[in-house]
Amino acid sequence: MQDATSVFIPVLLFVFAFFALVTLAKAGRIVKQYEKGLVMRLGKYHAMASSGLTFILPFVDDLISVDMREQVINVPPQQVITKDNVTVEVDAVVYYKVIDPVKSQFEVQNFGYACTTLAQTNLRNLIGDRTLDETLVARDMINSNLREVLDEATNAWGVKATRVEVQKIQPPRDITDAMSRQMKAERDKRAAILEAEGVKQAQILAAEGFKQSEILKAEGDAQARITRANAEAEAVKMVSTAAETYFKERAEMMRRLEVLNNTLAQNTKYIVPSNSSLLNVLGLDGILPAQLNPAPPLADSSASRK
Repeated sequence: MQDATSVFIPVLLFVFAFFALVTLAKAGRIVKQYEKGLVMRLGKYHAMASSGLTFILPFVDDLISVDMREQVINVPPQQVITKDNVTVEVDAVVYYKVIDPVKSQFEVQNFGYACTTLAQTNLRNLIGDRTLDETLVARDMINSNLREVLDEATNAWGVKATRVEVQKIQPPRDITDAMSRQMKAERDKRAAILEAEGVKQAQILAAEGFKQSEILKAEGDAQARITRANAEAEAVKMVSTAAETYFKERAEMMRRLEVLNNTLAQNTKYIVPSNSSLLNVLGLDGILPAQLNPAPPLADSSASRK
């Protein structure tokens, strides 16, 4: 009996120690830096544990770790019909972040599935209200509208949709080929227009250059004529000035001689008073009065006429 007791006591101590270790292991939990811990006591939310080592009641409490980092969900590709009845394949990605860990665990059962389904439904609505061309150019607007819808819906779940990106909007192959041909035709058209505009501008510039050249040539000719006329006028002026300066006295003398020659052409004797203007014309005033005979008295002339 004593031997059985001596054997039972170590076994009991070993079991107790093992149970204590298991209990301690279940009581001590580690919450990571990017996580929040939710302490559940008998299936009911009890408290929130911060990051680090946390102790709970073993076999009574349970700890749920919630990742607080920004995460991404891939929205699988789906066939969507546009407003102009073109079937396109669309997929997207949704970036979200948990802002209330309690709501994210208790307000929605499967957030990933719920968010994916909501995104697919709203993508069908947004693209179905637009034509294919509008869909292709309104990618940013679709992203913004989809993010607003998801953010409003996920706010009640304690999750915020931070960003939504539509990755691919893929039309059918025949539509893609038609769009490629249309784009090539538009580019050829723009190239032809640009080439024609270039030729037009070149002709306009050439005409403007010829016009400016003719204008400058005409202005040069006019200026040359004016310069020549001014030079000729200046030459005439200089000749006139020189003639007046150097030949005036000789010209006057020649004129007087011509007058004297015309006057004395007949061999007749003329008696000119000393104060007559003719002496001034001939330049003989002061000379002839001393040489010429005085005029006969008026009485003798009158007697001779009798």
